[in-house]
Amino acid sequence: MKRLVSLIITILVVSLGLGLTAHHLQRVSGVTGSGDNVLNLYNWGDYIDPSLISKFEHETGYHVSYQNFDSNESMFTKIRQGGTSYDLTVPSEYMVQRMKADHLLRPLDPHKLTGMNNISPQFKNLAFDPQNRYSVPYFWGTLGIVYNDKYVTPGSITSWNDLWQPRFKDNIMMVDSSRDILGMALMAQGHSVNTKKLSELKSAEQKLKTLTPNIKAVLDDEIMMYMEQNESAVAVTYSGNAAEMISNNKHLHYVIPKESTNLWIDSLVIPKTAKHVKAAYAFINFMNRPENAKQNAEYVGYSTPNQRAKALLPASVRNDQGFYPSNRVISNTQVYQDLGIKETGVYNDLFLQFKMFRK
Repeated sequence: MKRLVSLIITILVVSLGLGLTAHHLQRVSGVTGSGDNVLNLYNWGDYIDPSLISKFEHETGYHVSYQNFDSNESMFTKIRQGGTSYDLTVPSEYMVQRMKADHLLRPLDPHKLTGMNNISPQFKNLAFDPQNRYSVPYFWGTLGIVYNDKYVTPGSITSWNDLWQPRFKDNIMMVDSSRDILGMALMAQGHSVNTKKLSELKSAEQKLKTLTPNIKAVLDDEIMMYMEQNESAVAVTYSGNAAEMISNNKHLHYVIPKESTNLWIDSLVIPKTAKHVKAAYAFINFMNRPENAKQNAEYVGYSTPNQRAKALLPASVRNDQGFYPSNRVISNTQVYQDLGIKETGVYNDLFLQFKMFRK
C-alpha cells in the first residue's frame, strides 16, 4: 500500500512538474495559447517590462503567451505564412504600411479603444496609417550618433558628414541595417531616405565605401557592449540603444545630426487572423494608461509617444533633447515608407556590396 501511495505521489509530482515546465516554455518560447482567456503577443525581444505582463494578467485574468521576433521582415513572413494566430504584434511604420497593403491587419474599432487622447498628436495620423485605422503608437525614436568623450571633444560632431573625418580611422561602429546605413549616406548627401532613384542610391553606396577606412565593425546588439566598454570612439545606432549605453557609461553621449535623421515609430496592431480580439483591445488599452506607458519607457529605454506618460518621467529624462527632441528637430526628420519588394532588394544588394567591399 505504501508503495502504491508512493507511486501515486511520484506520478502527481512528475505531472505537476511537466505542467509547470509546459507553462514556462509557453511564456518563454512563445508557443501560442488557445482558449478564451489567452493573449498571443508577438513582440521584439526585451521590448516590454515583464512586470507589466504580470500586472495585465492579474488585472484581466488573461494569460499572455509571448513570442519574440528579431526583424520586421521575419515577423511579416511568419504572419503572412499563417499557421500561428497572433493577437497583437509590433511592426515599425513602413511595415504597418506593407501589412495593410497585403490585407494582413484588422481595422481598429475606435469605440473599443481607450486612452488614445494620451498619445501625442505628433505620432498620430501619419502618412503610413492615416487616422490610425490600424495602429496604436507604442514607442518611437531616432537614428543618430553616439560618441565617447574620452576620445571625442563634446560638440565636435554635429553632422553625418563629420564621420568621414580622417581622425576617426578604424574607430566607428555601426548597426547592421541596410535601410539605416544607406539612409545615413543618403541624408549626408541631402537625399530622401525613401528615394527610389538608382543614381542616388548608387551615389550613397559609393559614399559609404569612402567611409570604409573609418569603420571598425558593423554589428547588431553587440554594439552596445563594445561602446560601454570604451572599445570605439563613435557609433551609429538607435536612440534606445544609446540610452542604455549612456546609463552604463557616463562618457557616452547621443547626437541627432543636423541634416536630418530617421524618425521611427513602432505600433501595436491586430493581425487579421487574431483569435482573441477582445484580449488584444484590453492589452492596447492597458498600455495606453499613462502609468503603464511610463513604467515601460523606463524599463525599455525608448521614447514614449504617450504625452501623459512622458509628463510622469523624471525631468532629466523628458528634457533630454537627444531622446525627446524639440518640435523643430522632429519636423526635420524623415519617416520610412514601404519601398516595395523590388526597391527593398536594391537597398539590400547595395548594402551587401558595401559590406563585401570592406572585406
